[in-house]
Amino acid sequence: MKLQEEAMFIFEPSPWSPYVLSILRIVAGLVFFSAGTTKLFGYPPSPDPVPPFEFLSLMGIAGILETFGGLAIILGLLTRPVAFILSGEMAVAYFMVHYPQSFFPTMNNGMPAVLFCFLFLYMAFAGGGAWSIDALIARARRMSGQARATETPSRAA
Repeated sequence: MKLQEEAMFIFEPSPWSPYVLSILRIVAGLVFFSAGTTKLFGYPPSPDPVPPFEFLSLMGIAGILETFGGLAIILGLLTRPVAFILSGEMAVAYFMVHYPQSFFPTMNNGMPAVLFCFLFLYMAFAGGGAWSIDALIARARRMSGQARATETPSRAA
């Protein structure tokens, strides 16, 4: 019986999931943020030449989205809407830049775009995890809602 209970553990949700989701979000946000700062400021330096920053060019808009979106993802601030926008950005990047070279991400250097697209799509539905500003806001709202629910209404005379 004990062996069967232990075997079932791998099929149950882990209590660590919200924390590991936060770690995944922070690491992905850091990598994405650095891609944005490379486009905007040339730092960290890219092995490929980066064209000069032009605000309304596709590269400029991508740099702005990646820098500020990556920062929001790192902090876990507005994770769901920001992740949804970044997922769309990566889908556009794949189909505009990589797909014309080949359908296969392994052949067209589109693996980061595909992975970020689906990672951010997941975050758009899963949220930011336990260690996020979103979680702090949700916790504070729950606490204030509970405080209001426990207050006794005053009697009007």
